Amino acid sequence: MPESSALPKNLALPGNPATAWALKHMPLTAQAVSELTPVLAGRRLAMCLHVEPKTAALVTLLARAGVEVSLTGSPGTTHDDVADHLRELGVAVFTRRADGEAEHRRNVERVLECEPDLTLDNGGDLTLSLLESGAPAGYLGGTEETTTGGIRLREASEKAPQATTPVVVINDSRLKLLVENEFGVGQSVVQGFLNATNLMVPGLRAAVLGYGPCGKGVADTLSRLGARVSVCDTDPMRALEAILNGHRVGTAAEIVADARLVFTATGHANVLGADELAALPDGAVLAGVGHFAWEIDRAALAARTVRTVEYGAPSRRTGHVLDDGRELVLLDQGRMLNLTAANGNSIQAMDLGLTLQARCLAAVAAGGLAPTVQPVPATVEHRIATDLVELLK
Repeated sequence: MPESSALPKNLALPGNPATAWALKHMPLTAQAVSELTPVLAGRRLAMCLHVEPKTAALVTLLARAGVEVSLTGSPGTTHDDVADHLRELGVAVFTRRADGEAEHRRNVERVLECEPDLTLDNGGDLTLSLLESGAPAGYLGGTEETTTGGIRLREASEKAPQATTPVVVINDSRLKLLVENEFGVGQSVVQGFLNATNLMVPGLRAAVLGYGPCGKGVADTLSRLGARVSVCDTDPMRALEAILNGHRVGTAAEIVADARLVFTATGHANVLGADELAALPDGAVLAGVGHFAWEIDRAALAARTVRTVEYGAPSRRTGHVLDDGRELVLLDQGRMLNLTAANGNSIQAMDLGLTLQARCLAAVAAGGLAPTVQPVPATVEHRIATDLVELLK
């Protein structure tokens, strides 16, 4: 994509070099925030998103547009130097890379002390906490980045429909599923695997659990690089698509039996459970792709572990020696490998995703959306797709 043709000519780049580099390659986001300033200026935005350079580029643009931003991240993915530079801009940032789940919950509480008009969430923790504690009178609604968060919010709205406000699920966008999830996640997860292991992909036997957009991106990227890929998906349409794309398909236990590398990309808990762990060969490497580190059943793994071996920095490559003598290696505790071991999705893919965020926040702020958990408005998708086509010509 062209790098900066749509950036405002008078936009000073941020002091953090990585954020400045990201912003130079995010013309769609810069254009959207510039256009939407009259709608967003003066709003209080509570935000939970991975704190890394692309996120910082969006936050910088919003802050300069007059949005009061309070920000936290997810455990284990924060870039501390990026967070520090955002604090220097006057943004209220509550997150550190070393934070665990308890600190994350406290960070969410601190972010919500701003009594937001809008929320931008990633996984549902922020929005659910706000609704459970009682949203302030001026709360208009917000956005949710992930499919996992969308599922949680829809379940909550079914239990308490009277508490529902407009929440736009960004991952329901066909545009995002194609550009960011399939192509962006596929590239960044494989890059994270390479960074974390220094192993070779060509010839590798790999298993991918889940062939939704993220799993598809990972499986197809591995295949293009020469890996021999097997896929498990309980949806027959997705399984058929995987076969037509050249992948072997089977049950989870079947496809992991000869896999040297296993990725979990379903968004559901414990999909790699006791039966699958029993089927894995000695030396298999396990990696998480989903938003929460719950797809690999770590309790079942711990129950069979007699000792652990750290191959490098703590938790980067943890060898679990099992009671039958096999060793399974867990990367980064099953957390999102593209963020823990790489720099997240590519800048251009995130430019699209963050543009969706900005335009959907503006749609919520402008009013008129139904008080439900809903997909990206068709008008927003059409506008961004049109802009992206023009940019890529």
